[in-house]
Amino acid sequence: MVITINQCQTDKMSSKTSFEIKQGIKVHVIHTDLYKTNLICVMLTLPLMKETVTKNALLPFMLRRGTKNFSDQYVINQELEDMYGASFDCGVDKIGDNQVLKFYIDTINNEYTFSKENILKKSVELILDIVFNPIMENGLFKEEFLNIEKENLKQVIESKIDAKDAYAFNNCITAMYGEEGFGLYKYGYIEDIDAITAEDLTEHYNKLIQNCKIDILLSGNFYQDEIVSIFERNENVKQLRPRIENYILNNEFTEKKQKVDNVQVIEEKMDVSQGKLVIGMDVLSNMENLQATALVYNAILGDGANSLLFQNVREKESLAYTAKSSFIKQKLNIFIRCGIQVENYDKAVEVIKKQLENIKAGNFTEEQIKNAKAYLISGIKAVEEEQDTEVVFYIGQEISKTDISFEEYIQKIENVSKAEIMELAKHIEINTIYFLRD
Repeated sequence: MVITINQCQTDKMSSKTSFEIKQGIKVHVIHTDLYKTNLICVMLTLPLMKETVTKNALLPFMLRRGTKNFSDQYVINQELEDMYGASFDCGVDKIGDNQVLKFYIDTINNEYTFSKENILKKSVELILDIVFNPIMENGLFKEEFLNIEKENLKQVIESKIDAKDAYAFNNCITAMYGEEGFGLYKYGYIEDIDAITAEDLTEHYNKLIQNCKIDILLSGNFYQDEIVSIFERNENVKQLRPRIENYILNNEFTEKKQKVDNVQVIEEKMDVSQGKLVIGMDVLSNMENLQATALVYNAILGDGANSLLFQNVREKESLAYTAKSSFIKQKLNIFIRCGIQVENYDKAVEVIKKQLENIKAGNFTEEQIKNAKAYLISGIKAVEEEQDTEVVFYIGQEISKTDISFEEYIQKIENVSKAEIMELAKHIEINTIYFLRD
């Protein structure tokens, strides 16, 4: 197998080189000397669909159970312990209309081992074995493990109701998008779990692993040549086949939105001590520098202690315990989230809408713009100083098919003008108001 380097991006504090092992299977090498650790990640990305979301969510639970070379979790943990106490974790995420199965190994850098052992090679081989070489019994996932992990997944899904803020947020998203794509819950649905058999899940895994988008990210103080050599010789990689390009449902800014005729207002009652208000808004614009402008708009509106929501809804009017907003770039949505007393609902919605009108009218200062930009730029710089966050940043870019350095990102933020913020504000419309109350 011959690997060809096909992409390179360099930032001030780290350099990133990407290359394809096979079509649709990329390795991203983030070289940095900021840390004494290496972070190895495997990301499997596939479209979010109702019929597969629960099976997909179950797979990390099953794959962590053991491999053909490391027969169970005890043996895996022993291997990690022998690698100077390396740690392994896995999980499920949702990025736009895509579900991402995530696998991580965090290890010490070779330089800091007692006798310069090749921990990098061991960690890459272990994580590839976990993801691509699971332990089987008669060619199927072990029934014993499956029954346990189905119960564990049920508990994860059932527990979503415990975090009321996240619960309300997810319900607002589902109200806007229905049970497809971004509207789906990343861990799937309890009613689908019991029907999953070892035969079903094995067949699904084999199909998924040979077709999904695969990204392998390695962050640490090592170089591309070391990584290329490891992957060229890895037996698990040799078994993978090239995959179809451009299978992802929706990439950044492909969303075709239209203004809703009527705003949805949804009220759900539950035994809660604090009401949870979520307002989902659509960004109905294709203006130039849209992402950066939306980020600055959102920072002024509700991202941070200097924002309009925090200062007016929480501090001035004392209507909310929490008041914030977030921009979801892959779906071109802004979500306002507040924790309020139930009796303050009408007044809170009124004051929130007033802040939206204030931005449209330009009732915000250059100082507020300056503070918003400084807040965003500080966050961008912090990404490069946190190993796991930097990896998440790059996988987001890969899935969104964007390629922008930290310096370019900062410059786009700096270039946003007040006129652009006001123009964007004219094209932001409320889609859904969701209220979880007693």
